[in-house]
Amino acid sequence: MTRMTPELSPTVEELEAQERRLVLPRFSNEDAWELGSLLVALARERQAPVAIDIHRAGQQLFHAALEGSAPENDAWIDRKRRVVMRYGHASFLVGTRFRAKGQNFDESSRLDPDVYAAHGGSFPLRVDGVGVIGAVTVSGLPQAQDHALVVEALERFLGLTLD
Repeated sequence: MTRMTPELSPTVEELEAQERRLVLPRFSNEDAWELGSLLVALARERQAPVAIDIHRAGQQLFHAALEGSAPENDAWIDRKRRVVMRYGHASFLVGTRFRAKGQNFDESSRLDPDVYAAHGGSFPLRVDGVGVIGAVTVSGLPQAQDHALVVEALERFLGLTLD
């Protein structure tokens, strides 16, 4: 299990390892409900003011806006999810790759920053033997914490944790 310290950002290699490890055997509507509900429970435990979203193949399967979240969180969700769907990788990994090259995503990607945001919090739903079929996204915390919350939920969902 990988737990990130909120103040520390993971390396490109650590983020890539998370993606290799967090591959789903399948992903149904019921799975979306279970994963989304798990994220809600984790966020409530921490009193995190987040919005949570799960999309598959262009369809929203789960959405929750917890106390303290705002409409702006939904806009961030959309922008981060678009990065995942365009690049096939976590929004945090995409942004970290740009930073590792000394580049700024907003300037170097040539994509509209009002439409795309390479900030942590959106993670690809990758199904074994299929590829990326959607994304699970959290918005409302600093980007490393948004990302870490999604990773922790996926680890628990896949049974990769001891608790």
